Amino acid sequence: MSAQAAPFAVLTDIARRSRSLAAGLPEQQEAVELWNGIGFILAGERYVAPMGEVTEILHVPRFTHVPGVRPFLMGAANVRGRLLPLIDLASFFDVPRSSRSMRERRVLIIEQDDVFSGLVVDSVLGMQYFAKDNFRATPEGVPEKIRSFVTGGYERNEEVWKVFSAASLVEDERFLDVAQW
Repeated sequence: MSAQAAPFAVLTDIARRSRSLAAGLPEQQEAVELWNGIGFILAGERYVAPMGEVTEILHVPRFTHVPGVRPFLMGAANVRGRLLPLIDLASFFDVPRSSRSMRERRVLIIEQDDVFSGLVVDSVLGMQYFAKDNFRATPEGVPEKIRSFVTGGYERNEEVWKVFSAASLVEDERFLDVAQW
């Protein structure tokens, strides 16, 4: 019996020493919930559009001017067989235009219900991720003309990114009525 007890005692001793030398599990960290969107610049301000509202990003395509429309409608372009109205967002909101050339500007394509439009912005900053707890319901520094299209903002690195709602834009009467009589 002592012959069996010796191997058992050795195994028990090994187990005890292993537990005393073993490192504990790493400290559990809470995952931070993130919100993401497409970042862009308009009139020197940083905005972000929710991911589901922007379907594509393009360079400004060749377009044809359309007579008898408001100045913010730059024209219409053929994008893969679909007619895309190009809206100069700075002109629509009557904010200072960028000094960037047309080659440097970008188009955010939005498709909401029956509205298919391209919003021309100064530049696109790609996917942006924000911690949900950094959300501010009323961000500071939003121009008055854009305020009704901003649904909040996220603060990151001492900068406020305003959440731009393309869904609100396509419901606006001024956006839908481009004819100039």
